Amino acid sequence: MAHGIEDVAREAGVSTATVSRALRGMPNVSEATRARVEVAARRLGYRASPSAAALATGRTRTIGLLTPWINRWYFSNVIEGAERRLRAAGYDALLYSFAVSEQGRTPRVDPEVLRRRVDGILVVGLPLEPAEVAALEALGVPIVFVGTGRGDHPVVGIDDVGLARAATHYLIGLGHRRIGHITGTPDDLRSWTPPVDRRLGWASALRDVGIEVEPTWEEFGFFDIEGGTASTHRLLDRHPELTAIFVASDEMAMGALLAARERGLRVPEDVSIVGVDGHEISELVGLTTMAQPVEAQGAAAAGIMLGLIGAEPRRVEDVQGAAAFPTTLVVRRTTTAPRD
Repeated sequence: MAHGIEDVAREAGVSTATVSRALRGMPNVSEATRARVEVAARRLGYRASPSAAALATGRTRTIGLLTPWINRWYFSNVIEGAERRLRAAGYDALLYSFAVSEQGRTPRVDPEVLRRRVDGILVVGLPLEPAEVAALEALGVPIVFVGTGRGDHPVVGIDDVGLARAATHYLIGLGHRRIGHITGTPDDLRSWTPPVDRRLGWASALRDVGIEVEPTWEEFGFFDIEGGTASTHRLLDRHPELTAIFVASDEMAMGALLAARERGLRVPEDVSIVGVDGHEISELVGLTTMAQPVEAQGAAAAGIMLGLIGAEPRRVEDVQGAAAFPTTLVVRRTTTAPRD
């Protein structure tokens, strides 16, 4: 005979509401009572129904993850870090991806697919329109951004302007003055996205030494190898005089390496290339890169979310503001001084 929550409550000498709170790990239950309820539940072989618990408590124990891609290195690693952190706390992740192409992003974010299904929302590297952010806010659950986001919600990421300046100044220090840039997608062109900040850092570093950036020194690479290859060809078709390229991701930088090889150019003798991320393959191909701790950012974002929804102790600094992780310049074989 299957035992229900009423049997556990009777066995433990508490109300059914206390049984629900104790087995869901919610606050306002003493440790002694929680232990008594858990012992009774194990003895009776009772397991709480997730759907019933959600109805009783208003909690789904699920966090929504919104991302443009799940098969790109940065995004998959952030998601892995977040999911691992959530699973350790007994929470699931509900994943929604929104493909980005040269025609833009479709579909737009629809908050109705998340209503009453999630306790919070992690937005991973997905640029949102103000109206989309407002629609998510209307759901009444916490929102945490990873990599890109507005400052009125917690944002976990890196100093994108600073890393771009460091990478570009490194190339300038080698003697380069004609430095191109490969960025992400047209959808990224908002004031609070990494591609915009990396472009600002690249351009400001060149202006530091009196070089005014030409708009045609920049191309969209769509954050993958194929896009990096095509964009490098377009860039060098227009400006064969470029001696270095700062690329906004390692995957696009690997595409830049392929394009250089297809054009018969030697890297780094003819063109130097610097990426961003610290992709595992970057070491294999000898790519100079600005490395960042990606999984740690996903885990940190999930930790902030767990605090905001009351699943873990809440830290004051997590309610607003940003969590910035360091980046490291890793010099390998794809950079050297220009020949001239």
